[in-house]
Amino acid sequence: MEMEQQVTVLLVDDHEMVRIGLAAVLDTEDGIEVVGEASSGEEGVRMAQQYNPDVVLMDLVMDGMDGIEATREVLKNCPDCKVIVLTSYLDDEKMYPVIEAGAFSYLLKTSRANEVADAIRAAVRGQSVLESQVAAKMMDRFRTPPPERALHEDLTEREMEVLRFVAQGKSNQEIADELIIGIKTVKFHVTNLLSKLQVEDRTQAAIYAYKNGLAQ
Repeated sequence: MEMEQQVTVLLVDDHEMVRIGLAAVLDTEDGIEVVGEASSGEEGVRMAQQYNPDVVLMDLVMDGMDGIEATREVLKNCPDCKVIVLTSYLDDEKMYPVIEAGAFSYLLKTSRANEVADAIRAAVRGQSVLESQVAAKMMDRFRTPPPERALHEDLTEREMEVLRFVAQGKSNQEIADELIIGIKTVKFHVTNLLSKLQVEDRTQAAIYAYKNGLAQ
């Protein structure tokens, strides 16, 4: 594919041989120019500011500033740049954070040279490229509904105390005596916790407490 102008690329990887190999391959590709090579995340951020490349090929695991933080900083300084992650890692604790940091595409280092070049060209056209395994993980994540927030998480500390006493079968007066508060205050807390737990009476509240290990 012929480009009207060169796509400038910055390589960020702490392995020299990886940088040498990538530079050698990309320099043979029409329309792609490697303008710099950084051996660390910190250097990558500085060089991105210096060259303002169209695309940054970013490693993830590096000493010092990792690829996640480097991606965030690069895009803060060069918002029009497209960061393409090129890594050996597929684990969730690295993949999701770097995508959230703004990575545009995600490739594995097992990708063929022409696939990396195609991803660079696609990036300048505004088209993201995700490794098939990455795409599958992303789809699984979106298919999985987020865990529901437990109703009792909205209770205040005092309401939790009152709930425990309710579960133990104590009356409002007994709860007032235990907590050294007025009985009207106890009734207020009971009304609130019944509403928050979406139950109709003290018995249902007690059952909720026992089911969720809140009675003791």
